[in-house]
Amino acid sequence: MKKTSYKKELSIKATQKKKGTENNKKDVMKIQSWLSLYAIKNPSAGTATSIDGDFGPATEKAVKNFQKAMNLPVSGIVTKLLFSKLCAPMEEAFEKPLTATGLRDMVVEASENHLNNFAYELQIKGASNSGPWVRAYMDGHEGSSWYWCMGFAQTIIDQAASAQEKNFKTLFPLTYSCDTVGNKGLEKGLLSRYQDIRRDPSLIKHGDLFLLQKSKFDWIHTGIITAVKDDVIETIEGNTNQAGSRNGIAVMKRTRNFRKSKIDVFSIEPLV
Repeated sequence: MKKTSYKKELSIKATQKKKGTENNKKDVMKIQSWLSLYAIKNPSAGTATSIDGDFGPATEKAVKNFQKAMNLPVSGIVTKLLFSKLCAPMEEAFEKPLTATGLRDMVVEASENHLNNFAYELQIKGASNSGPWVRAYMDGHEGSSWYWCMGFAQTIIDQAASAQEKNFKTLFPLTYSCDTVGNKGLEKGLLSRYQDIRRDPSLIKHGDLFLLQKSKFDWIHTGIITAVKDDVIETIEGNTNQAGSRNGIAVMKRTRNFRKSKIDVFSIEPLV
């Protein structure tokens, strides 16, 4: 893959523990982040904790609760092995071999892997759009201003293309901007406008990117199209929520009516 920032989220430098001499603030924040992410999927586990880089008694208790939930020896100490269990969802999402054969099917499979591993953002020091998943999609960037829907979409295209030894950058540049991709689609003749799509839904194919249009040359949200039926596209989107926000909290599966929304479609056909 070209986007490899996720690898930094899968390791810590040394064992971390309360009053540990080798404690590292960034590594402790990683631990606290993954404990909090585990709590999103398992709200009764008692692993949610502050993300402040201080391995105090609250973090130690959250670690013990995680160890108990995982049927592991309860020590409150995070070794490299235990950390690998904390961040296992990301490793599976990024490194599980894709079994589909065609690129479009691989794009859908990769997006489903991320969805099934609960890719959520966190709020760190008051800033949304933060945490391990956001940094992985956004090449290390995070914070309230870093909307990550395009980072997610390009990560998925990169993952599928790389499995076929192809370079996603031949399709579009690495970017976090929907506008950049939309304009590149117009330049290459790969962007179908919503008016054309409504006349001819066959222009939409699974594996393509949808771009939600605000105005003719302004796009505000994107995601992976996983299926098309009647007037509806099924999607997997990053940085969204149940209401379909462009600045939500997670990777989610959604349905969108392309006859009622201004949805343009960027075709990945040149990579296929």
